[in-house]
Parts: sequence; C-alpha cells; structure tokens
Amino acid sequence: MKALIVEDEIEAAERLSHLLQECDPGINILQTIDSVQEVVNYFSSGKQADIVFMDIQLADGKSFEIFDKINIESPIIFTTAFDQYALQAFKLHSIDYLLKPIQQDELMTALQKFRKLCFSDTQLSVADIQAIKGIIAGANNRFKQRLLIKSGNKLQYKPTEGVCYFFADGKTTYLVSKGDGKRSIIDHTLEELEGILNPAQFFRISRKYIINFDCVVEVKGLMSSKLEVRVNQACDHDLAVSRERAHEFKRWMDR
Repeated sequence: MKALIVEDEIEAAERLSHLLQECDPGINILQTIDSVQEVVNYFSSGKQADIVFMDIQLADGKSFEIFDKINIESPIIFTTAFDQYALQAFKLHSIDYLLKPIQQDELMTALQKFRKLCFSDTQLSVADIQAIKGIIAGANNRFKQRLLIKSGNKLQYKPTEGVCYFFADGKTTYLVSKGDGKRSIIDHTLEELEGILNPAQFFRISRKYIINFDCVVEVKGLMSSKLEVRVNQACDHDLAVSRERAHEFKRWMDR
C-alpha cells in the first residue's frame, strides 16, 4: 500500500508515519506534503497514491481548496482536531477521519475499513466536499470567536485568537492578551469559558488557568508529577498543569 501524508506539523506527520509502519510494515510512505499548492502539484504531475491521510488545516490554507483545483481519485482519510459532534457528520458522507492526537487502534480500524472499500468508488464527490465545508464551518461557529471585556468605563470586544491565557482571581476572571500581556476583566467564569472556547485551541490546565495552544513554547516536568508550562511572552503567573490533568494535557499537546 502506497500512502501519501498531507500534514503541515512535522511532529504530527512523523507520529503518523511511525504509527502506519507499526500497523503495517508493508506500507510505503511516498511523501509528506505540507501545503495546498504542493498537493495540487503532486497530483497534477500524474502521481498517485493508494490512500491519502490529509489534515484539514495546512500551511497555506484549508485542504478543501485542493478539490476546487483538481480531482483526487485516491481515497482520503482526514485527520482533524474537531470535536466528536462534527465528526459524526463525516460518517454520514462515508468519509473516514482520525481525531488528533491519532491513536494506533483508531488508525488500525481506519486501515481495515479502507481495505474493505478499496475496490469500491471512494472518490470524494463535489457534494461530499461541500458537505464537509459546511460541517467545519458549523463546528467553528459553535465556539466564541470574540469576548466582551471591560476597559475602564467602556466595553470592548477581544478576538479569542488574541488571548494568551485566562486566569481566575477569587470571583473575578481575567484574560491576558498576546504580545503586550495586558489584563482585562471578562464576565465569564473559567467553567463557562470551557464550554464556549474551542477545545482544540484552549485547555484548562488547572482550577485557575486556561491556556492557548499557540502560546505554549515549553513544558517541563516537576518533582510533584505536575507539568510547568512556559508561554511565548512575559508572564508573572506559575502556569502549572495539575496532576489530574497532566495526562489529558499531553494528549492535547501531541497533535
């Protein structure tokens, strides 16, 4: 079996390649591609693959843009960090997926499904692609894209992508902005934020903190079995992952 990996995160691509070899040493990894344009160039040149593992978010855009430019006859297994509710809709369109971080047993199941379907028509139709675009758009819309903050006597909106982390101090919740580290009060508890923030982007590391995946640059192990998180800007808080959340946090980071 010849497999093509389309993934822009080096560690995620290496992990998938390693897991594929463990599941089936006979699998030949043709290449790892990290952008929409490279995929278009690959298939436009006449190259093919028996199966394609494709991430949704690539270095230069969403993978769905590929299907607006070329037809891919190879069956595709999407890899994604979207939640289980959106993923249920993938099944309705006979499209398989792997939820990041990818687990070996789930990969094995996906490969077994591929082998059963390999003699049937597995090419994605235009309707399939449009349906998936709608699924992803709907998943994104389920989560808050911006939050209302208090700034003196004024109320302003803050995009969630501009937040480094949230923390609770007594009954007050603050967000800390990326870059300048400015603190702002918000009218949400951390419990409420867990329900309205995208779990692929934000993780509650303890009772006091929720952090943004994009801001994490280093994780250190502590003597107490806790983990210490360092973010990519000045921070006057000890961002420690509680022991109870450490295992789940590692899985969240490993994608």
